[in-house]
Amino acid sequence: MTEAAPALRVEKVAKAYGATVALDGASFAVRAGEVHALLGENGAGKSTMVKLLSGLVQPDSGSISLAGQEVRLRRPAEAHRHGVQTAFQEMTLVRDLTVAQNMLLPNAPTLLGQLRGRLGERRVAEHLARLGLESIDPRAEIRDLELPQRQKIEIARAVFRRPRLLLLDEPTSTLSGRDIDWLGELIAGVGQDGVTVVFISHRLSEVRQLCDRLTVLRNGRDIGTAEVDAIGDDEVIRMIIGRSLAATFPPRPAPRPWPADAVPVLAASGLATDGKLADAGFALRPGEILGVAGLQGMGQRELFLACFGMLALRRGEIRVDGRKVTLASPKDAVRARIGISLVPEDRKTEGLFLRLDGRRNISLPVIDRFTRWGLIDEARETRAVAGVLAEVEVQQRAIYTSAGAFSGGNQQKIAIGKWLLAGSRILLMFDPTRGVDVGTKHQLYLMMRRFADAGGSILFHSTEIAELVNLCDRVMVLYAGRVALELEGEPIEEQAIMRAALGELARPAGIAA
Repeated sequence: MTEAAPALRVEKVAKAYGATVALDGASFAVRAGEVHALLGENGAGKSTMVKLLSGLVQPDSGSISLAGQEVRLRRPAEAHRHGVQTAFQEMTLVRDLTVAQNMLLPNAPTLLGQLRGRLGERRVAEHLARLGLESIDPRAEIRDLELPQRQKIEIARAVFRRPRLLLLDEPTSTLSGRDIDWLGELIAGVGQDGVTVVFISHRLSEVRQLCDRLTVLRNGRDIGTAEVDAIGDDEVIRMIIGRSLAATFPPRPAPRPWPADAVPVLAASGLATDGKLADAGFALRPGEILGVAGLQGMGQRELFLACFGMLALRRGEIRVDGRKVTLASPKDAVRARIGISLVPEDRKTEGLFLRLDGRRNISLPVIDRFTRWGLIDEARETRAVAGVLAEVEVQQRAIYTSAGAFSGGNQQKIAIGKWLLAGSRILLMFDPTRGVDVGTKHQLYLMMRRFADAGGSILFHSTEIAELVNLCDRVMVLYAGRVALELEGEPIEEQAIMRAALGELARPAGIAA
């Protein structure tokens, strides 16, 4: 009895962009009906592979076969005809259209050439309900939804189009907790319908939870394929980065005594906004990393934006070095005597100008420092930027190369580097490792610890609880816009954080909100 043809076979595919080789003879095969993980560092070729399979770009050489038939995917429409649908990490939703309008593009129901809007909205509502997303209004505009909700819509749209091969490009990069469980149920559901899934991720725990096999790409080449249950994490990491990591996280320093009369570098009390922040407060000490945990929509985003002057307060106050401050805009936060900076959740739209080079991105917040009589001293600016690039371990070509040409991990380093050049002493870091590979994550962890050890302070939110447990000196958990729990030192552990995040714990006495 002959073995069934793979749902997808990629044979010796190569793709170059000028002198940059994105794929260098990569090959792998995906069995029909399986969930197959595609792993690798940022820049390993995963995104280019997804674009090839989606019909966005064409290979220079090699072949792609679907269900045993070699295909040429010259445009997205051809990929769709062959049953390939993609949920992209860099979402393709149109921000000014509604959920239903995005879901129905480009095949909205019509009658005699007229759009049947209500019929379309009803179909979308039924689809969202089947996927457990009935709380999302099909008439809501995409721009009004939070990033995790937009990610779910991106995934739901791909499923709505009834794929035979579903490509999930970093689908969990903005998701956490129960949202991961939701995605697992969705993948199991489409699997029962015979859909094959290619799952691109940097999170090994989710690969183990959701996938049957994995393939690793490095420097545009396939390194190997293995059954998920038959390979250990250390071996996977070695395949991904070409070396072993002695320890994923840097050692956390021992708790330091905190005098009762010591002044926090940044403190907030009774903060409330028009969003989901109800009554929250904290005290950030010099030289520490204070973690902020919470499920989606519990007020963490509003907390960070308020502390950066991007969201107005309805009540409450913010103090820097014990002095009450009014942050009417990010300019107020960044100025020297305040020294607050924000690494936002979406670096591509909120943290960088992708068409500008690294020099301009990094120097922009403090460009006045290099300006005299209205002219920029480019030599002095370049020297300063070069020093920052060396510190964050990004190639010097970033000085003259557009930020959009770099991998997600290097883009994040550039976004952080601009605040290092600005001399910020308080970093607000909102899920900074989202969509970043394990090797770059390790570099970011070391960078954060160095910053804190040098006297800087970090307010740090992550959707990966393991990061909060292993990186933070203290962790506070937000629930319904309030601080439900605060942990310090050894008591910081995943179970306690999750119980508080799910609302199972009452706030202990003595913890201010």
